[in-house]
Amino acid sequence: MNAETHDCIHLRGLELPTRIGVPDEERAAWQTLSADVTLRLPGRFEAMHDELTKTVDYAAVALRLRALAAERPRSLIETLIAEMAACLLAEFGLKSVTIELRKRILPGTDHVAVSLTRCAEA
Repeated sequence: MNAETHDCIHLRGLELPTRIGVPDEERAAWQTLSADVTLRLPGRFEAMHDELTKTVDYAAVALRLRALAAERPRSLIETLIAEMAACLLAEFGLKSVTIELRKRILPGTDHVAVSLTRCAEA
């Protein structure tokens, strides 16, 4: 039986400065969200033969997500996370992406989080 492989790169605790929130006052101030991002690669690690061009540049991924988060204000973290997934799939040749995005906003909680998994179109 041929089991499907899941070779992934994980970015944990990626800090994303952004302006986000429902009241205008909240969106006016910069906040830092935190994200865990799992990049599922189209091939196996062994097939990369230790060549950077055959993998995903995770530094470029981090820079791209920071730029995306900072480019404009949004009301909902749900909007931002969907945009993040679409961007990564379109620009980095991934098989799929899983993201958890956290916001420290609700009193009495560590954070509020949203998560999603999206796959590349076949």
